[in-house]
Amino acid sequence: MKSRKPSIPYIVWMVVFTMIPIVMIGFTAFTDNSGNFSLEPLKNAFYYKNVFLKSLWIAFISTAICLLLAYPIAYLITRMKKSSQNTMIMLLMIPMWMNFLLRIYAWITILQDNGPLDMALSMLGIHATYIGNTGAVVLGMVYEYLPFMILPIYTVMSKIDPALIEAAQDLGSNNISVFRKVIFPLSIPGIISGITLVFVPSASTFLVSQYLGGTDDIMIGDIIDKIFWTDQHTGSAISLILMIFIFVFLVLMNFFGDEEAIA
Repeated sequence: MKSRKPSIPYIVWMVVFTMIPIVMIGFTAFTDNSGNFSLEPLKNAFYYKNVFLKSLWIAFISTAICLLLAYPIAYLITRMKKSSQNTMIMLLMIPMWMNFLLRIYAWITILQDNGPLDMALSMLGIHATYIGNTGAVVLGMVYEYLPFMILPIYTVMSKIDPALIEAAQDLGSNNISVFRKVIFPLSIPGIISGITLVFVPSASTFLVSQYLGGTDDIMIGDIIDKIFWTDQHTGSAISLILMIFIFVFLVLMNFFGDEEAIA
């Protein structure tokens, strides 16, 4: 019988840093300041339902754009030589080595009035506001999370057996048919992983909307960040609702992933 001792540190880590905080949030979400059972925090949480829905909408748009950009990029990378593939992956990862806030500040500099983008487009006669709106928030989210969509799709695509593609070509399939019947179906697990890795943090992120968005672009993560300083019970209730939604989303993604694996 194999020893289970190597798994003990991981179990302790999960209990201390995952399970206990979740239990504490659940307890706080259903109690008042006196420690008595109360549904008032949940009632207060639904006051922010519009912010919650808008956060999910922004996360959905950001995830969709990331997928539309990442899929062809990942496909093109797999068509390169191995050395070129490694270089491209490294270039994708380099921005991730920088601090999160520094990357946001960089976009503030680019998008602000009289910034590089504004000055360049003004020379072409295009005048607009590029910061302080939902578009800027989506742009910031896409920039932050695009590598998380590219990498899993690339990883799955790079493992597709070339013999399958050659077999399809030998049977008379053209490039479009090969992509539609071989490459795309086999890359779906990577797509599902990418959607999960992008949508989950996008739905719960904060700071991006604070720096790049306007007053109407506040996201649920920002609400949780602010409200915890004044009302931990309502903040815990909002966090609990968000965790439940994310859990349901992950279950659905795993279900579709399992269905694809069976197929």
